[in-house]
Amino acid sequence: MTMKTPLMLALVALVLLGALPVLLPAGLLNASIQALIAALFACAYSLLAGRAGMLSFGHAAYFGVGAFATVHAMNALGGTGLLPTPLMPLIGAVGGLGFGLVAGWFATQRSGTAFAMITLAIAELLHAVAPQLKGWFGGESGISTMRAPAWGLNFGSTTQVYYLTLAWVLMSLALLYFHTRTPLGRLTLALRENEHRLRFLGYDVHGLGVSAFALSAMLSGVAGGLQVMGNESANYVVFDAGVSATVVLNSYIGGVGSFLGPALGAALMSFFGFAVSDATQSWLLYQGVLFVLVMMFMPEGLTGLVTAMARQVARHGVGAGLPLALSAVFAGLLLAGGVVFMVEMLQRLFSQDYRSLARMSESAPPVLLFGRSWGAAELATWIVPFGLLASGALMTGVARRRHRALAMAASREVPTAPETLAERALP
Repeated sequence: MTMKTPLMLALVALVLLGALPVLLPAGLLNASIQALIAALFACAYSLLAGRAGMLSFGHAAYFGVGAFATVHAMNALGGTGLLPTPLMPLIGAVGGLGFGLVAGWFATQRSGTAFAMITLAIAELLHAVAPQLKGWFGGESGISTMRAPAWGLNFGSTTQVYYLTLAWVLMSLALLYFHTRTPLGRLTLALRENEHRLRFLGYDVHGLGVSAFALSAMLSGVAGGLQVMGNESANYVVFDAGVSATVVLNSYIGGVGSFLGPALGAALMSFFGFAVSDATQSWLLYQGVLFVLVMMFMPEGLTGLVTAMARQVARHGVGAGLPLALSAVFAGLLLAGGVVFMVEMLQRLFSQDYRSLARMSESAPPVLLFGRSWGAAELATWIVPFGLLASGALMTGVARRRHRALAMAASREVPTAPETLAERALP
């Protein structure tokens, strides 16, 4: 991969993102806005967890503070004056930064598990207190607002909101990238690699941790502000532990160690939830299974998988790597089909409606799944998922053997260093 390849890929991605309002219907464009916000939130989280090596379990706190700071500013300022509507996410950034400085100063006094528990406690504290402070957080109904016209735009269409969100996400990612190129960004990476050596060299380790925490919280606040801009409301559920868990899941699925890996994971999981949540009640289970599989077999995330595939193609060529890729994809589809069939079948069999129907009919009624009826007590029904799982396991074995053969071929192609005169003289 040449140096120009990442630049070309970035330009193609920018063109595609700019063309989405023309290519997608309104529903998918709304999903794209949520995917952009989730991508920014995941990249902000990755600065702390991936680059600084500090695992936070309560990042929803800074997302939520940014959201409520923005909604109050929109209601107070009306989108006019020095802070028109397009600049309102700045208030979210200030809110996230201020709260992140205070919380980060306390949390970074500890490291490891203690740090993670402190961040979780901060988010849970806000989640518990928010319903009681109705003046600040609006209680159960939350706080509503409206996007005021500014700069000749009324922000009444989804397209205008999309481009506003895209502009803020790109500016925030550019700021993150610039941070990685600064001495402070490199010291943040060194904080993850060897904190004790940094302290020995005389650096303020605590200050470095607070700076990474505050910058991550600031960009999380921008994401929260963009959420308010899109929804025109804020509710204290943004402090829920599920929001913190989602950003952790998205970041690690995409690849928390890479710059755009978390954005990729967040975008894919956002569209996954949009596409699957209406089709099945078990979509959260699939999300959790995917996370477990990534952590077990792809600890570097999806970006690590893409990088590994690129290395295989560069080393062996497309002709040698294509059969391996096809067999791996086919094995994954077979296994996924078997798991989905099994989960959906069991979910329907154990549902309250099915059990009530079975008691009324005193038999096991057929189950409607994938457009046809399946007999719950018929052997042919259960042959399908077990057959898919067995076939997937066989194809997995084929893929592993092909991968092993490529690795052995590569090891034989490595040239050995010629013997020196001293080595030849040894008995």
